[in-house]
Amino acid sequence: MITSRITTFLIAVGLFGMASFAPAKEKAAPKEKAAGAGTSEYTKGVQLLDSKQYEQAVTEFTRAILANDKQPAFYEGRGFANFALQRFPEAGDDFSKAIDLSPKDMRAYVGRAQVFLQQKNYQQALADTEKALEIKPDEVAAIKFRGFAELGLSQWDKAVADFTNVLQKRPDDLQTYDRRALAYRGLKNFDAAIADYTFLLGKNPNDTEALTKRGYTYSLMGQYEKAIPDYETALKLNPQDNDTFQRLQWTQGQLNAKNAPRGTTATTAAPTATPEKPSLITQINPLYIVIGIVVLILIVVIVRLITRGKAEETSHIIR
Repeated sequence: MITSRITTFLIAVGLFGMASFAPAKEKAAPKEKAAGAGTSEYTKGVQLLDSKQYEQAVTEFTRAILANDKQPAFYEGRGFANFALQRFPEAGDDFSKAIDLSPKDMRAYVGRAQVFLQQKNYQQALADTEKALEIKPDEVAAIKFRGFAELGLSQWDKAVADFTNVLQKRPDDLQTYDRRALAYRGLKNFDAAIADYTFLLGKNPNDTEALTKRGYTYSLMGQYEKAIPDYETALKLNPQDNDTFQRLQWTQGQLNAKNAPRGTTATTAAPTATPEKPSLITQINPLYIVIGIVVLILIVVIVRLITRGKAEETSHIIR
């Protein structure tokens, strides 16, 4: 259940990554080749990427690559545009090509790590973020994505350390509070998880995700009376949330059982089948059958004894 929620956040993570690593003219201007072949297409692609016109950006980066296929920045730019379009295999290929052309391209490692996270290949994502941090040890996004990979690998303590590091540098990164809370839950440090969810709710009291997650954490602690108000508030904000409704019902049942007097159990007996009425044949005792047969035999024997030797009556009619 824990890891199953990680991918919910990866699209947002990808956008975060593009904001930090999308190629910009001053950051990744390609070296000129053949009088600047592909440079104008690349520059236009960056502008389209910045304005979230991802399909058009892919087209321009592809034109740049056709003009000059030796520039890692061209592949990197198209990789981020493909990632935004959720074309993850294509994005991965672009980032890998950029890395082949420039093994020290930190942004390409971070971009490919995001692709691996989408594909739930946490071990490879971890390796790419580690490589990115070898190149630039203080890169915040690489630390954050490493935390995501560690969550996927259930390395809760390492994830907490990385997310805490990110929050020290970016204290308003609300998504990282949510992810750190999940890591705290993995460590069964429920109080710390509650603190992170409460911080998020302080920023946005109508955050239904944070309400539901805090309620679930309270229920893990056995504090059902605190979980129920969180679930009820979340349902008021989103009445169609069937998962939260089921959790609320379960938690209410647990609270009732917890508060029930000792020695009583709130169990429901299984329904008992109505007994079938026996048939006439099944009601006949075999012994009675035997007795009846014996009686009949005795009657026949007695009748024969009585009638044996008795003269047959003669008719007086002359024939």
